[in-house]
Amino acid sequence: MERSEDDTILEEELAVDEDDCEAPILNSKVFLDHVGEVLLTHNSDGLSWEPLTSFDNDGSSYLRTKLSAKLPSEIKISDVYAVELINYGSIHKVSHPNAGNILLGRETLDSKMFRFMVHSFRKSKTQPNVWVLAVYTFGHKDLPTCEMWVNRLSASLSLEVGRPKNLLVFVNPMSGKTNAGRTWETVAPIFARAKIEAKVVVTERAGHAFDVMTSTTNKEFNSYDGVIAVGGDGFFNEILNGYLSSRYKAPYPPAPTDFAHSVGSDDCSLVHNPDKRVVEASDPNDDQYPRLPSSQHYGSGSSNFLQDAEFPHHNEWFRFGIIPAGSTDAIAMCTTGARDPVTSALHIILGKRVCLDIAQIVSWRETATSKVEPRVRYAASFAGYGFYGDVITESEKYRWMGPKRYDYAGTKVFMRHRSYEAEVAYLDVESGKTHAVPDRGRRFGRLQTSRSRSKSERVICRTNCNICNKKSSHSMPYSCPKETRWLRSKGRFLSVGAAIISNRNERAPDGLVVDAHLSDGLLHLILIKDCPHALYLWHLTELARKGGNPLNFEFVEHHKTPAFTFTSSGNDSVWNIDGELFRAHQLSAQVFQGLISLFASGPEV
Repeated sequence: MERSEDDTILEEELAVDEDDCEAPILNSKVFLDHVGEVLLTHNSDGLSWEPLTSFDNDGSSYLRTKLSAKLPSEIKISDVYAVELINYGSIHKVSHPNAGNILLGRETLDSKMFRFMVHSFRKSKTQPNVWVLAVYTFGHKDLPTCEMWVNRLSASLSLEVGRPKNLLVFVNPMSGKTNAGRTWETVAPIFARAKIEAKVVVTERAGHAFDVMTSTTNKEFNSYDGVIAVGGDGFFNEILNGYLSSRYKAPYPPAPTDFAHSVGSDDCSLVHNPDKRVVEASDPNDDQYPRLPSSQHYGSGSSNFLQDAEFPHHNEWFRFGIIPAGSTDAIAMCTTGARDPVTSALHIILGKRVCLDIAQIVSWRETATSKVEPRVRYAASFAGYGFYGDVITESEKYRWMGPKRYDYAGTKVFMRHRSYEAEVAYLDVESGKTHAVPDRGRRFGRLQTSRSRSKSERVICRTNCNICNKKSSHSMPYSCPKETRWLRSKGRFLSVGAAIISNRNERAPDGLVVDAHLSDGLLHLILIKDCPHALYLWHLTELARKGGNPLNFEFVEHHKTPAFTFTSSGNDSVWNIDGELFRAHQLSAQVFQGLISLFASGPEV
């Protein structure tokens, strides 16, 4: 087909000096579907277009201009995830100016031509942090012109750093309302359009993903750019533990001198026998986490941190991803700001990256009479005892109810109002430390002192967070200084919680701790002392309220710490680790800063 000079490439000139490696500016007259003829430009900043359609000066041109102002006129290459040449077909154009047609959105003119599509996204105007797919279809009567644009844009996309090409995807068909399979079917075409190869494993039983992760060789992992979980927080925890249990080698958490003395601990030293092998954490009545031996842990302090030389776990290219399809999806909420599968898929496809703290939690004894047998579990969002452990235990009886079982179980546990005798010790840190204020005339109620942090003092974790970015000791276990101070809290607790991230979710819109960060190397220890039923309800109500202040009560202690220990005074003790059961009468925990990377960028608002 013969091309005319007027409607093919109009201009191609260098944007910089000849010695510079930047691509030249490219301009063409093309038609944009549902808009009309535009001047399309590609340069180092991205893709942009200007309408070329002229209108009679009869008043309707004003309406057309007003309508066009609402349409985007440029796209950054970093926001484009695919470009493709499509079949010969119709391009719809806005009709000749007619106010009635424009207002009604009628397009009466269309032409047959060659077409190519640019796939991007736009930010939702009604739902914060949600990204919506956007497609721009361009047409030209000359096929080589369309092919040239596709090749130019494809070349630009190939220069984008950090975008995955091969992914290992796990789909848990039982997550949430058993809709994870449909969720994957919704986003799979987006991955295919972006030319990402995905090996999909649909799990058939509890622990299936864990087994695959532990049995996958390092050579096989080197062929993937990341691992994706299509499911909830508990499913992601299973994948995380399967990955770390056989590859991550680090000291046990520090502990005070009188903790687990039967295994010979010293202050801030490892509470384990170096000749013993660590076994993966599991409930003895649950096959989800088999008791598999892992590599031996060594030494004390960050200088003895080890990793597999063939496959270092912490690197720039290998990342985890979550496509939310669970009951709570707190990790997705905290890392993308939305509980939306398409948004999460776009974060993955565009190669977003954020570091995430991971807590190492060691159960030394399952019951008061158990022998010392350390079992390790890693957590990405939360570890909770008391109310939290009781809810997860009770909910197991009602799995047939789906996600509603948590509301039902939570109501039953709340009505019992059961408290537990225990002791918690935590490492003191000077920065960001808060304590409960002594009683000043009232036994319970709100804190009314200057030591209760105001909302204006809170620094919320957002995209490009300064607090997370300024930390430099990524993936290192806590290194004890020469002088350490262990603080203690002992008594009856309704709950003991350790939040690694804020844990925003639909039931707690601000999370358990509104100003918790993704990668600051600190746990938020939340101790809820025994209190009257009505006050505990008040606390929970504040937790469920946007803008609430659930930590501002005299019966609530909130401490930032890198490590803590826990000892129950009862016979049995059940913890909730990222939504999964974990038995621990005696427990120690520490946080590893930025241990893993996620395909995410942090919430925008």
